[in-house]
Amino acid sequence: MLVWTSERENTVTPQVETILPIGGQIMLYIRSTIEDSGSRQCTPMVIDYTEKEIRKASSCHFHRFSLKPSSFNDLYHFPLLCFSDVLSMATLFFVLILSLLTTCSSESIENSMNADEHRALLDLIGSLLADSSWMELHPHPCTDTPWPGIQCESDISDADLLHVTSIHIGPDLLSPPPCKSFASLSPASFLHLTFLKTFSLFSCFLYPNSVSLPPSLFTSTPALERLVLNGNPGLSGEIPSSVSSLQRLRVLSLPQNNFHGVIPREIGRLRALQQLDLSYNHLSGEVPEEIGGISSLSILDFSSNQLRGKLPASIGSLQSLEKIDLGFNYLSGRVPPELGELNKLVLLDFSHNNLSGPLPEELSGLKQLEYLIMENNPFNISIPFFLSSLKKLTVIGLSGCGLMGPIPPYFASLESLTALSLDNNRLNGTVPDTLDLLSNLGELNLSQNQLSGEIGFSVEFVRRLGKRLDLRGNKDLCAKPNNKYEEASVRLEAAACLGSGIDNGGKRGVVEAGDGRISSSLDGNEVENCCYFGVSSVWTLGFQGVAIVVALLV
Repeated sequence: MLVWTSERENTVTPQVETILPIGGQIMLYIRSTIEDSGSRQCTPMVIDYTEKEIRKASSCHFHRFSLKPSSFNDLYHFPLLCFSDVLSMATLFFVLILSLLTTCSSESIENSMNADEHRALLDLIGSLLADSSWMELHPHPCTDTPWPGIQCESDISDADLLHVTSIHIGPDLLSPPPCKSFASLSPASFLHLTFLKTFSLFSCFLYPNSVSLPPSLFTSTPALERLVLNGNPGLSGEIPSSVSSLQRLRVLSLPQNNFHGVIPREIGRLRALQQLDLSYNHLSGEVPEEIGGISSLSILDFSSNQLRGKLPASIGSLQSLEKIDLGFNYLSGRVPPELGELNKLVLLDFSHNNLSGPLPEELSGLKQLEYLIMENNPFNISIPFFLSSLKKLTVIGLSGCGLMGPIPPYFASLESLTALSLDNNRLNGTVPDTLDLLSNLGELNLSQNQLSGEIGFSVEFVRRLGKRLDLRGNKDLCAKPNNKYEEASVRLEAAACLGSGIDNGGKRGVVEAGDGRISSSLDGNEVENCCYFGVSSVWTLGFQGVAIVVALLV
């Protein structure tokens, strides 16, 4: 309700002269004509608003008062509006309400956004972007002059009131503006962006050690659900323990930055967290045991850091976990058997650490596992049998793990397998011919082992894999020189097997890498593999026979 007063309201004809917003009131200066004298003078009139009307009026930034909907100009003066004595009060009331409603409805966000929130938004964007004209081009970034990196939502209790809920700066935007050379995060801005749900910056802070995370980002944004800061080498410092204040946080993604220090234990209090990615930083210390308290976590990625110590058994409590990547760290000890309880796990990557064997048989419980990547860990074990029960495996990476013993034939039963890497180990025995029954297999690397015997793959299998079949570095492997792989381009080195029906006179038969051709070469210093076995056997038997004859004669 509007209540307005004037000392001469019953004797004057008000003509609106000036309007000035003052705090929670609107001060109108009217030019009045006194009936008995005809003189004119300015009389102040105060109009009080309800809470909603004050908020709407204070955000309109109006300057011109008009009976018709229009955009106000930059003047605080507006044309005289003359009214009769009888209708002056009612007309003034009508004009004021009509003008406020029509003008504010045409400027939806700035007319409905809290002034401090609007100012904080512009200050934050101004501290990040190098384009000095951005604020001039987008003074109303959610309505009249929209920008795709900013989104707003209506207030729950007041549909006319909008709040900034998402700020995103990244290369996925159409014609994204570049960040400043020394962009910064304005701590004061977050104090008034209390409704922010998503804040994401990609490749904005490019100069090392230039920016750290302000505490207000965590303590003043209780509605924050997604915090994504990716590819910012200038973003450094520690991850503050106050991150635990963000109880609604679902995504905490801070990869490819320059953070250091330990992973705060308080991170385990983020009960709503679903994705936690701290990869490609310089974090040290151990994986906190408290991580097991994030029961809703589906993605855990601490790869490419400097983490040490043992894997916490509490990880086995993360029943929603689908991906865990701790590769490229300095983790040691054994893989906890509790990880076998992760029955939703699809990807497990512990590669390039210092983990030791044996691998627990409980991992047979990972029935949904598709990617098992353990390469470059000193397990020093035989290939575990539990792999045979993981029927959904598509990629197995066990390169450089000190594996010993034969290649088990059960690999042929893993019908979903697309890539098998067992290179740089100490595997021995023959290569199972049944591997070529895997119709989905597209990569097989058995190089740099101690495998022996004849290669029995079908020519169709060899041709299909081509260079993705690598058997090099197994000196006791041999192949029949029957042009079986003549047209295939393979990384397959093998001597000609004995009994091939070809007399090379001591020459070595080789299926060469790259062109698949079988050629012969003679080098007395490099006679080895199958052919070397034949020659050495002859010389050995010869010397043994001479020794026996000499002994009998004596």
